[in-house]
Amino acid sequence: MLIQVLGTGCAKCKTLHDTVTKAVREIGLDAQVEKVEDIQTILAFEILMTPGLIINGEVKAAGRLPSAEEIKRLIVAAKAA
Repeated sequence: MLIQVLGTGCAKCKTLHDTVTKAVREIGLDAQVEKVEDIQTILAFEILMTPGLIINGEVKAAGRLPSAEEIKRLIVAAKAA
């Protein structure tokens, strides 16, 4: 599983990356968490406002900071798919 956190270094982007990393650990999932700061890559996902959360190539959240519980639900749902 590839989880990407899109953002150019804002405080919310860092918080999202930290929260996603913690959620992956708590679930016990073998997933790659990648921080994406390249603006062209972010725009390729049609994200106009960061942070963005991408799971296996699908946009799951953009322009907001999902809660830890929501992130866990999104990861588990993507794993089951």
